[in-house]
Amino acid sequence: MTDAPMTDRAASTATAGDILSSHLTALAGAFLRALPLAVGEVGARPGAASVVPSEGTADLLRAVRRINGLLTTFSASFEPVWAQESRTELAWLLNLLALEPGYVRRSARLLGALDGLSGSEAEGPGMLAGHAGAPKARALLDRQLTLARTRAHSSVLQELRSARLHALADRMTLLVADAPLAPSADGRAGAVLVPQAAAAFGALAVSVQQLPLQRASTPYGGDGLRRLGAVPSARGALDADAALAADDAPWHRTRVLVRRARYALEVCGRPSAVLDELDRVLLRHQEASEAAVTAATAARTPRITPATAYVLGVVHADQRLEVEAARYAFGRRWPELPPGTEAWLELPPAEGWGSAAESRTA
Repeated sequence: MTDAPMTDRAASTATAGDILSSHLTALAGAFLRALPLAVGEVGARPGAASVVPSEGTADLLRAVRRINGLLTTFSASFEPVWAQESRTELAWLLNLLALEPGYVRRSARLLGALDGLSGSEAEGPGMLAGHAGAPKARALLDRQLTLARTRAHSSVLQELRSARLHALADRMTLLVADAPLAPSADGRAGAVLVPQAAAAFGALAVSVQQLPLQRASTPYGGDGLRRLGAVPSARGALDADAALAADDAPWHRTRVLVRRARYALEVCGRPSAVLDELDRVLLRHQEASEAAVTAATAARTPRITPATAYVLGVVHADQRLEVEAARYAFGRRWPELPPGTEAWLELPPAEGWGSAAESRTA
């Protein structure tokens, strides 16, 4: 694939297989270039991890997400057994690579929130300033998250030396040369790919319709803290966690579908900054949700003082407010977007097909 856009003549005769193979070649190449860098970065000591993943790890995550999304959205254009096996292995690697950076970001989020609540700044002291439980709560969170991050690092390091990763790298090497396409991929790109991309947007629209956007329509979001959606009644601490998880789950599913829609538009040569923004909002939602769970779990640590538990409860409530703020931001943005898939997936100009892969993996 060259850097230059496809000519009108080439685009008019391009098949779905041509477009998909072009994208997969670029993404598989990015995967293979980033893999040794990522393995080397993970080989560093756990304390070297940062809130933002290192370059090799970030590039590898970007390639894995897009290959996985492409194989999911356009699955009808690939050999089904191969596509399913590839998605399984890519999902395994994605979850593996995201594990340690996730703990690093959660630690930064929780400790930063606690420091803000317990500190004194120019605009005034935080609500936990001078509270006796704040230092102990911070030490407890730091200790538990450091332990979790260290265990995750050891697990990732072990798996990255496994035969499973080498097999996946071999699969990506073969993908550079020849993608296993289904016979339907011989059809014209617009006729084959646009309906499959439209299905991704249809799934996203259905998912958003199921979100309680009316309940998230105020900036404070107090109703979201007091009243959950249609979830089982909580009868204890663990039931309360399950109720919150059930309330958050539709939002997490929507984020997955937003990403699939983003990647579908990239294949069609129509990358969308609006969907990038929605993805960031829902990422903030998910990270705040997970941080709240961590604070609640820490508050149930045996033999901690009531003051420590109280501080952790305040941190939990602070993160749930972040959840509601992200829902409010999403609800404000979504109605402004095109109401149907036609506006998103109007057939792009000829030079659009196949021209976005390299810019996204550069």
